[in-house]
Amino acid sequence: MGVDLAKVRGSGPHGRIQAEDVQTAVGQPIPVPRVAEGLQTAQAGSGAVAHKPPAPVGESFAAPGETATFNTLQQAVNRNMEASLAFPCFRVGYTITTEGLDAFYKQVKPNGVTMTALLVKAVALTLARHPQVNAAYSDGGMAYPAQVNVAVAVAMEDGGLITPVLQNADRTDLYEMSRQWGDLVKRSRSKQLQPDEYSSGTFTLSNLGMFGVDRFDAILPPGTGAILAVAASRPMVVAGKDGSISVKRQMQVNLTADHRVIYGAHGAAFLKDLAELIETRPESLAH
Repeated sequence: MGVDLAKVRGSGPHGRIQAEDVQTAVGQPIPVPRVAEGLQTAQAGSGAVAHKPPAPVGESFAAPGETATFNTLQQAVNRNMEASLAFPCFRVGYTITTEGLDAFYKQVKPNGVTMTALLVKAVALTLARHPQVNAAYSDGGMAYPAQVNVAVAVAMEDGGLITPVLQNADRTDLYEMSRQWGDLVKRSRSKQLQPDEYSSGTFTLSNLGMFGVDRFDAILPPGTGAILAVAASRPMVVAGKDGSISVKRQMQVNLTADHRVIYGAHGAAFLKDLAELIETRPESLAH
């Protein structure tokens, strides 16, 4: 049966004619679809529908309906996180263009250099120029460590976090640092670190860039003055000073600092210098 579409009033977006409009025009009944029709199997002798629970894809320490007891490491992390609530912290962020760093990483990666080592080296060199950000609160006042020891947060498979420390990171060769980091991670997984290898950090780095996160804030560990949260490097549309538009890879870094020791201007100056180093002189990290 023919129909003059010019006389059919469309009910779709912007007046588009849909199948139901044509059926209405020619007098045909419109079937009402059943919800999820054909997607579920009815159980025999019952009006109930079988629902299969989705397969878990994320990590979990127990099955649904159970309660997992905190292990020793998790209890220690919990105590530190609760203690951090007593600190008057502030947070400040910065966007860093990483194209130069990414290109340099491709050059040195075949020699065993890791991105973690590159970031630690960049942070350590900047801390050496900003000792206030490497300082920490103490009962006697502001404590300035003699070394720049960068701790890096590592998640343990059985729960909790541990922070292996790259000591004298500002004065350690990049390639040696990469070897040290590989050894620290290996021994941290098997719980073979000595206390000074995870408790002597003067500054902490937390990197979740490998998971593709846009940004995040880290919780300040007790005994230190600041921690830097590093997100993923992603292609972003960037406006130049001359009004031009381009696509560049950028990452967001967020500094959490103890305001008793570090003030906003200190944190901002540190992040500005860190960005300048990563953006314009990444090859200097190898020296």
